[in-house]
Amino acid sequence: MKKIISLFKRDYDSDRTVIDEVTPGAEWVQEGYGVATQKLDGTCCMVRDNKLYKRYTLRKKKFPPVGFEPVTEVDPKTGKQEGWVPVGIGPEDRWHREAFAVPFLGQKVIKHYDGTYELLGPKVQGNPENVGRHILMKHGTILLRPPREYGELIQWFVGRDIEGIVWHHVDGRMVKIKKKDFGMKRED
Repeated sequence: MKKIISLFKRDYDSDRTVIDEVTPGAEWVQEGYGVATQKLDGTCCMVRDNKLYKRYTLRKKKFPPVGFEPVTEVDPKTGKQEGWVPVGIGPEDRWHREAFAVPFLGQKVIKHYDGTYELLGPKVQGNPENVGRHILMKHGTILLRPPREYGELIQWFVGRDIEGIVWHHVDGRMVKIKKKDFGMKRED
């Protein structure tokens, strides 16, 4: 759950959109390395040993909830720390539990493989992915073949109803770019 860097540098002095300059550490994408996958717009989750965890942001001056597993260091600017907490039995986790109970096609026993997932569905983030029921979608499963250059990416996003792209390097590094990074909305 380490923060994924953006493919292009952000213009912090203006509207926070990206400029045609590659972020240091992301050059490998433009060099042709990595596999592109669709970035989904839901809520990040993790499965480990067939148990479901949800992403949790520990805010400055707050105490961690029971079971909190930090993944990042405390950010010195914001005081926030990212981590995981087990999905509980309360009403705030009902969509997580509902999605976790859905078997994959053809399965008789529900078994989720270890890894990170996106919780999607009618009650998650306004359902921009237009999913009919609450599901867990494993990260990196929807492959894409987008261009890797600034101008070509802008054109590629036009008319595509997706949040963005995540490139996965064989060594585990990841780089992302979102449609809104170019000042566009999903509907554009």
